[in-house]
Amino acid sequence: MELGISPIVTASMIMQLLAGVKIIDVDQSLKEDRMLFSAAQKFVGLLITIGEACAYVLSGMYGDLQQIGSLNAILIIIQLVFAGILVILLDELMQKGYGIGSGISLFIATNICESILWKSFSPITLSHEGGVEYEGAIIALFHSLIVKPNKLNAIEHAFFRPTGSNLSNLIATIIVFLIVIYFQGFRVELNITSRKVKGYQQKYPIKLFYTSNVPIILQTALISNLYFVSQIIYKKFKGNFLVQLLGVWQEHEAGGQSYPVGGLAYYMSPPREISDLVTDPLHSLFYIVFVLTICSWFSRLWVDVSGQSAKDVAQQLKDQDMTIQSQQREGGIVKELNRYIPAAAAFGGLCIGALTIVADLLGAIGSGTGILLAVTIIYQCIETINKESGNPSELLFG
Repeated sequence: MELGISPIVTASMIMQLLAGVKIIDVDQSLKEDRMLFSAAQKFVGLLITIGEACAYVLSGMYGDLQQIGSLNAILIIIQLVFAGILVILLDELMQKGYGIGSGISLFIATNICESILWKSFSPITLSHEGGVEYEGAIIALFHSLIVKPNKLNAIEHAFFRPTGSNLSNLIATIIVFLIVIYFQGFRVELNITSRKVKGYQQKYPIKLFYTSNVPIILQTALISNLYFVSQIIYKKFKGNFLVQLLGVWQEHEAGGQSYPVGGLAYYMSPPREISDLVTDPLHSLFYIVFVLTICSWFSRLWVDVSGQSAKDVAQQLKDQDMTIQSQQREGGIVKELNRYIPAAAAFGGLCIGALTIVADLLGAIGSGTGILLAVTIIYQCIETINKESGNPSELLFG
């Protein structure tokens, strides 16, 4: 699963943008158009999967082609493509109604939750200069209390150890979870009435997170594709100035994944710890401004390309013979919705970006982006469950 959900997310973003700017004409109210759009999106996802798999192998990500041989290279490409097809099929299965939400969202949430649980309770031992300790933060706490004679030092080590996930990271993760859940309850509710049934009223909520987790998904897709391109060309052309300007990469001492140490890719990566605000202020400032700007812009853009703008919502209400109370004319409905929707989209995206930055600086397990995605996805699942149970207005957290 090396490529993960990046191909299908990128394909979805491309197709939505093409539909939003009317390069392709799609009427989502027609079943045939929806089916064609979904099939085209998956086909584009498959093409991206094949392209990225070939690029990974040909660039030497798994070793020099002369060393691994043509047969092994082909087998690796087939494996990567097969994994990508499996992700697309699982997402299709969820879209057909065999589950709650989308496959992509559940993949993200499962991966983040698994990472948090593993780094909290992992029984794997780590060896370093100070001795042997457990990878899991909670298990490491009890281990330190047992083996260290000074219990205060043991607790301090469990909270702030630099060799792995610690209790302060875990507490930061819980705090961010609670903050995001709290913000999910912020909304403006408009009273809508029926044009046909006299006296019928309903609430139309406009949430602070109007576009939900879309801004952070698009930001993650943008960054992952930039990293992908930068890593591939850096392996081939390390000495090129323009390549170094895009990103300079270094492998971890223990092997495995590379991480950016220079160039645009480095400045787009989150600071490793809160002290970087002082030791590397340019990097920190660039990252903060970039995340806030791109999340707000993506959120505002998504409203227009996904059919969630004030004009689109007004048309949906009209089709259902509904109107906003005290606003009978269509122009008045659009004007009333424009008071809230653009502001909610832009400011909601800004808040999503700010929460991501706070989570990264606090050292939350799984990265700020991951935490935001996991919480919003789980919250959406809870909303879906409540709606399907016939209780749409009452949610678990508000």
